[in-house]
Amino acid sequence: MAIEEVLSSKGRLRILKVLTKMEKLHLSEITKRTGLNHTTAVKHLQFLENLNLVEHKRFGRIRIYRLNDKNPKVKVIKTLFELWEQTQNPDQK
Repeated sequence: MAIEEVLSSKGRLRILKVLTKMEKLHLSEITKRTGLNHTTAVKHLQFLENLNLVEHKRFGRIRIYRLNDKNPKVKVIKTLFELWEQTQNPDQK
């Protein structure tokens, strides 16, 4: 899949950014922090899981999502967000 398809959605970018900062979150916290509704967040998370960028674990009815650190593309995404934040706030290192 082309990077454009992954990064072409504000919703997917928000989810990736939140998971980069928080490491792991349950769905309701992801929706709260991203401003996405439940259905949209689930669709984006499924899309990201199909690309092996995100994974989840079940604890009863609760799903905890996190980035798949075994995927080298996740490391690139994390670096992108870190560098972007640094250029937004160059005084904070």
